[in-house]
Parts: sequence; structure tokens; C-alpha cells
Amino acid sequence: MQNLHFTPSLTFFTVGCVALIVVGTLCVLATTRSARPKRTGAIEALRFLITLLVVLMLWGPEWKTIITPENEPEIAILWDASRSGETLDAQLPDGKNSVVSRRAFIDSALKLDVWKTLENNGKTAVFSQPFSEPSPNTETTATTLQGTDINDPIEKLLEQHDNLRAIVLLSDGDWNTGSPPIGAAQKMLLKNVPLFTIPVGSKERLPDIEILDITAPTYGIIGEPIQIPFSLRSSLKRDINTTIKLRDTSNGKEFTKKVHIPAGKEYFDNVLWRIDREGTSKLELSFPVAEGELVVENNRQEFIIQGKKENLKVLVIESIPRWEYRFIRNALSRDPGVDLDCLLFHPKLGKGDGPDYIQDFPDKLEDLQKYDVVFIGDVGIANGQLTLKQTELLKGLVENQASGIVFIPGSKGNQKTLLNTPLGELIPVILDESKPEGISESTASPLALTSQGRGSLLTMLGDNELENERVWKNLPGFYWSAAIEKAKGGADVLATHANRRNRYGRIPLLVTKSAGNGKVLYLGHDSAWRWRRGVEDLYHYRFWGQVARWMSYQRNMAAGEQIRLYYSPDRPRPADVVTLKANAFDSNGAPLTDGSIYVDVTSPNGEKSRIELTRSAEAWGSYSGRTRISLPGEWKLSAGIVNDADATVETTIIAQGDVLEKTGQPARPEVLEEMARVTGGEVIMAKDIKDIANRINALPIKKPQEESIPLWAQIASMITLIVLLALFWTLRKLNGTF
Repeated sequence: MQNLHFTPSLTFFTVGCVALIVVGTLCVLATTRSARPKRTGAIEALRFLITLLVVLMLWGPEWKTIITPENEPEIAILWDASRSGETLDAQLPDGKNSVVSRRAFIDSALKLDVWKTLENNGKTAVFSQPFSEPSPNTETTATTLQGTDINDPIEKLLEQHDNLRAIVLLSDGDWNTGSPPIGAAQKMLLKNVPLFTIPVGSKERLPDIEILDITAPTYGIIGEPIQIPFSLRSSLKRDINTTIKLRDTSNGKEFTKKVHIPAGKEYFDNVLWRIDREGTSKLELSFPVAEGELVVENNRQEFIIQGKKENLKVLVIESIPRWEYRFIRNALSRDPGVDLDCLLFHPKLGKGDGPDYIQDFPDKLEDLQKYDVVFIGDVGIANGQLTLKQTELLKGLVENQASGIVFIPGSKGNQKTLLNTPLGELIPVILDESKPEGISESTASPLALTSQGRGSLLTMLGDNELENERVWKNLPGFYWSAAIEKAKGGADVLATHANRRNRYGRIPLLVTKSAGNGKVLYLGHDSAWRWRRGVEDLYHYRFWGQVARWMSYQRNMAAGEQIRLYYSPDRPRPADVVTLKANAFDSNGAPLTDGSIYVDVTSPNGEKSRIELTRSAEAWGSYSGRTRISLPGEWKLSAGIVNDADATVETTIIAQGDVLEKTGQPARPEVLEEMARVTGGEVIMAKDIKDIANRINALPIKKPQEESIPLWAQIASMITLIVLLALFWTLRKLNGTF
């Protein structure tokens, strides 16, 4: 039904009537007094019509359409069919408080006769439908992405049904995909559809211990230990002593570690694993089911790691052959995975010569870019040492080529001259410039690991954490250290001076920091060589080997002849944005200055896309780009130089996706309560389900939907009025002419 409706206020109605009477009177008088009454009468009639239109617009005319639904009112019952329904924490209102799964609770609720009562002798249609049903696809990717979306099914109901009287929602409220369900509740409010929610499940987490996260590196060096951090969460009400087991699923190799998990808290730890073969290995972290634990499937988690052979290129720069330099050179030269070059600026004897020595600093980019790690000893800006241009090259190598740089100051204080050079920005500590020669002590002082240092692979000198702590306590101390005030912002302090402190606290002596794409390490004493006492190379060799491999980790993610590709984060999750960075070189090994780099991305489901990387540092052949990870699984990357088919490198990103829909998670009734409140509905507890028919039937009868078009606000009304005014003015002038 359609009609024209006016809503004038008393003032506008009165003013309008008076205006019409006055204008009508004037029109009649003008017509009767005119010498040409017919022509004047037509013009005055137009004047009156314009006045009438203006008055009607002031009275707020609206064209109303009343829509009466042709079908009968409907009540929709939505029930949660997601995998979380397997959680065993729902109590039946049977007087015995029997505990069943959430799915069983919903099934029993749907079988009640109360839903037939809502049909009201056939005057109301009642229908039910599930949402978030698990897909029959059992592939890991499909299972991982399945979740609970409460918003979407409600919005679809509102679109498909125009005569909904109410919606009943049976769910635990634990949504994890889609838009927030409060948006659907607001749309229900606009359509005057109340929501009645029936919470299912308990707000308390089931007694359980679950693996939250495993942050393993993407690859490891064959024969070298890697650190695999993990986190657990316990909802048990008592502490648990258990055994973590890390197993290679292909050959059965195992590593076990006893852990103590506190009650009701998250637990963070790591395990050490040694890769023994090249290629991809699937590892499984697991622990036995504890007494009273109800959820078993989250006690194990698999991940993939790659084993690689290595060939690190290391440059050591020093001014004098001090003991620290000699033993670093000795350790790295005997490391089969390291290709060592040494540049010794001896002030009196001339530059060092012999095996592993070079005579000049590699000033060409194609020569310098090959180094994965650079050690800077007691060297500065001086005749016969480094130049300002060379410090710029070293900084560019770290920031643009993802190389690592290690600062080891000495008692000569030469590194003080680096503070006002580009390398000074990389030094991760603030030095006391009044003491360039450092601080000497009469007794040996040990290093004290920080909490961050105790969990770092760099400082892991034992086979486990307990042994490592014992090793560090027994390491020989140092007699000289750099005059350090504090660490710079963003730096990680791994070890401090055990016997000295200043106004900033413990003096940091082992500090790391990121710089652009690369890493920086600062060791504030020159006595690591003394760790050989009584044990020879056991700890000294291991420490510097770990430093070289840790600092070159990102740079060697995927290295080809002409392209080096690395990315961050190295273990992304679905929905993460991965930053891709590449260094490209020409056939002579010099950084590419003219060319384009592409990356072909193949997703786990076979979809392919190409990304054109943008140049970020022209002199260093650096390029960068971004891609979004949408699925868990293996993402294959193939980077290349446009118009050069031979210049390619391939790698694989492992996107470790958590299963969105987990059993054992606590229910979220507060979500359902907020939705019901917004829509004007109610929260119905389990014991009150039988009363839901009375509450819905008590709702006021839904009025027919009414749509109105405000005619006064339409552009057509304004145009019509302007045209009539223009016509009136023109005719009036013409009438005065004739």
C-alpha cells in the first residue's frame, strides 16, 4: 500500500494556510484588475501553484510504502556445528548435571518439544540450520583453516528471510573467523529481529596441557646444534613434571628433556637438536598425557626443518696479533664450514702474510659482498688501518647484504676513532670516551649471563641448559674490558660484567643488535681465548663457530650464484605479510645496477603469482617486496633476474598454521550476552530452555515494514520549483511587454 503523508508542525501549517489565502487573494485581484485577464489569470495561477508547492514542501511530504509480508512469520534456530563441539564440558539440565560434549548438548536441545510450541498452530514457521560445519576435506590445509564464523550465517539469514520474528542461537560464542558477530547483531537491531542466545559449554578451560607455539629456524647446518624454542600452556590445577620428546619421524631419532610445568600458567623452554642429514626433515614435539588431562590431540605438533651444508666466508680485521686474534684465527681456520680471510695491520712489521691472509682491504663491492661475517678487532681510522670510505662499505655490507659484523675492542683503544664514522652507528653500546684504553683489573672477572643470554643459542656452550649454566660459571675470567656505559636502545644484552656496575646497572659486555638486514655483535673484553684453559678448544671453538653461523643465518636462507634471497618472518603463519629481500649480482659478482628482480610464488594449493621487487639500495643491488601468506603449508619461491634465465634461486617457506578450531577451549558466553543485549533479545540458560516459547510469543507483533521517500529532500523537487519560478518570471515579463 502506498500513500502521500504530511508531517507539518502547527506553526508551519498555520503559516502555510495563511500564505495560500493571501497569495490566492492577490492573484484574484491582479486578474480582475488586468486589461488582459486571461493571460494574467494564467500567470497568477502559476504563481499560486508555485506558492502551493513551497508550502507543501514545508509540510514535509513523504511517499510511504507499507510492505506486508506475503509469507508467515519465521523463527530461525542456528546451532554451532564446529569442531569445538567435541569439548566435553556441557551440563545437561536433567537434575543430575550430567556432563556431555557441547555437540551432544545441542542435539538434546534440538529434540525438545518446545520448538513445536513456537509454530503456533501453523501460524509461524520454525526451521533450524547449522553453521561452521567441518569440511569433509581431511587435508592439513583445509583442517587448519576451519573455524567458527558467527557473523556470516546471521547476515545471510537476514538477507534471505524478510519476515523473521526471532533468531535462536545455540553456540559456545568462541568465534575465530569472519567479522565480529556484534556487527550482525546491529543489523538485526535495524531490522527489529531479536536474538535469543543459549550458551553452550563452560567458561573454565578443561584440564589440559597444550603446545602453543614452536618457533624453529627454517634450516640448520648439518652437524651443528640448533635451538628450537617452544611454549606450553597448562590449565591443570597442579604442577606437572613431564618429559618433552623431539623425534625425527623419518628415522626415529629422539631427544628427550625433563621439564616442570607450573599449574595454570604458560611455560617457555627450548630443546637443542643436531641435524645429521641434508634435505627436509619432519620433526615432532610431544609429551605424554598427564593424569586428569582431558584433551589429548594437542600434546603433539609437527614441523619441518631443512638441513644444509655450509661454506661461510669470514673476514677478520686486526691491528696487532694479540692473543684473542690468534685464537679466533686458529679456531675459524680449522672450521671445515668456514672460508677465512685475515687482514692484519701490523704497525711495525707490516701486513700479515701467509695462509688465510689478504694484503689489502677489499674495496670493490664484488669482492666485499662475498663475506658473510666480518670481525673488527682493535682497529680504527688511522694511517695503515681503515679509511672512512671503508667504514661506509662495511656498514653497507651489513645493512644491505645481511652480513654480520663482530666488534672486539682492545687495550690500544683504536675503536674509539670509529665512533664518528658510519661504523659508529652500528656499535650497540655507548662507550665512555674518556677511557679509550678500557679498564684493567688485577683479578679475573667472569661474565654473568642475563636471562636473555641463558636462552640464546649464541651462549649455548653445553648440551643442555643446566650444563650450560655450569659451564659459564666455571669459565676463566678476563683482566681487561672496554669502558662501556650502557647498551643502546633496541640492543639485546646477553652477558654482563659479574663484578662491576655503574649508575645504569650491570655493565653489558656481550651485546647483539639488528642493523638493517644484518646483525651486530659486541664483545667488550679480549679474553675469550682464556676459555681454552684445561679444555683446549672445547668452548672457544664452539662459541665463535656459533657466532659465525648465527650472524649469517638470514643471509644464507637461499643463496645462488647471482641472487641471494631472504625473508622475514622465517616461519610465517596464515595472514602474515612476509617481507622478501634479495641481493642480485652480475656475471662478474658485482652488485646488479641495471635490472629487475622477480619472485614467482606458488601457494600450497598450486596457485601462482609473480612479484616484482623494488630496488632499495642501488649501489648494493638490493631489492625488496612483500607477499601475504594465506594458507598453511609449503610456499615455493623462485627468484630471478628478468631476461637472464640462468640467474635464479629457489627456496621454500614453511607456513606453520595453528588449527583455528580447537577442542578444550573455554566458552565465551559474554559474546552471546552482548549480541542478545544489542538486539533486544535475551540470554536463555540451559535450565530455562523450555520457557523460550513463552518469551518469544510474548514479543510484540511485528509491524509491517514501512519505507518512506522524503519528497522535500529530492533533487527533482528542487529542479521543478526552479523551472516553475523561471517560467513565471519569463511569462510575467512577456505579459508586461504586450
